[in-house]
Amino acid sequence: MTKSVEPTSEAARPGLFVSFEGGEGAGKSTQIRRLADILRKRGHQVLITREPGGSAGAEAVRHVLLSGAAEAYGVRMEALLFAAARNDHVEEVIRPALLRGMIVLCDRFIDSSRVYQGITGNLESAFIEALERIAIDGLKPDLTLILDLPAEKGLARAQRRSAESGSTAAPDRFEKETVDVHEMRRQAFLDIAAGDEVRCRVIDADRIEAIVAADILSQVEPMLPLVAEPADALEKAR
Repeated sequence: MTKSVEPTSEAARPGLFVSFEGGEGAGKSTQIRRLADILRKRGHQVLITREPGGSAGAEAVRHVLLSGAAEAYGVRMEALLFAAARNDHVEEVIRPALLRGMIVLCDRFIDSSRVYQGITGNLESAFIEALERIAIDGLKPDLTLILDLPAEKGLARAQRRSAESGSTAAPDRFEKETVDVHEMRRQAFLDIAAGDEVRCRVIDADRIEAIVAADILSQVEPMLPLVAEPADALEKAR
């Protein structure tokens, strides 16, 4: 049974903010595209975005982070860079889109920092929470979908995807870590979901793509009445 969901962020705004979380190779990007296609066909304005990145300033920081250029300065510096990128992303892209009545689908957000820098980066929770407060300034997702599958399968998917695309790029700063670290992150995401059942839903990503997509849609559909009518959103965008 689908739970009744209330918006967890700025209730007065007309848009809907959905974040997608999970480990490497969980299929977040694929499922975001599928969901966006369905919502657009229903007349909604949809913005697909990602972290790190999503805005001009944040995309510049993305290269520094994923290339590993900041790794030598330690995980604390990485966390600061993520927070700076997130704040630019929120204020320049996400918040304005929501105020226009758009549905924002974001590939990673605050929970990735809690997991990657907080749990497996061993940064103290008070530090992570302080950075989060500054970076998002009260803007949390209305719904967070955590795509879950065993780390070993996710990494195999990521490697296969890279091979099929013909990419010769080396694994990024986070993909290159051990299976044990990735499995620890998987459990951390599950712990976040268990601690925030109002905002978070766990989606079994170890199924065929179409079934996962249908499950995701079933979680998002009850929240669509919270969004401005498509015609109203289009009028605001003019």
